[in-house]
Amino acid sequence: QVQLVESGGGLMQAGGSLRLSCAASGRTFSLYAMGWFRQTPGEERKFVAAIARSAAGTYYADSVKGRFTISRDDAKNTVDLQMKGLRPEDTAVYYCAADFTSGLRLRPSDYDYWGQGTQVTVSS
Repeated sequence: QVQLVESGGGLMQAGGSLRLSCAASGRTFSLYAMGWFRQTPGEERKFVAAIARSAAGTYYADSVKGRFTISRDDAKNTVDLQMKGLRPEDTAVYYCAADFTSGLRLRPSDYDYWGQGTQVTVSS
């Protein structure tokens, strides 16, 4: 089992950058595929980015490709989401998720563990 805690959210002007971090408990973090999702009120949780075990692969939603970068540090049990060129439509609660698998996972239902979320607000 793994517990996830996100940090790094906040208020940013359009065009700015933020770095979200997700800290995981447990000694087998390296065996988990990790993902970032976001959700706005009244909407379903949407995929943002995913990274496989040992950073063997990454995948991004089209809406963030070229602006966001997902990375992991298995020695520190962390997965980060670097966000650049922020837009007002990036405003959401961002969630970190973990799944004990070797591949990439793109759907919320694929993940077993979730953090509590961190709010990102981008003003125009």
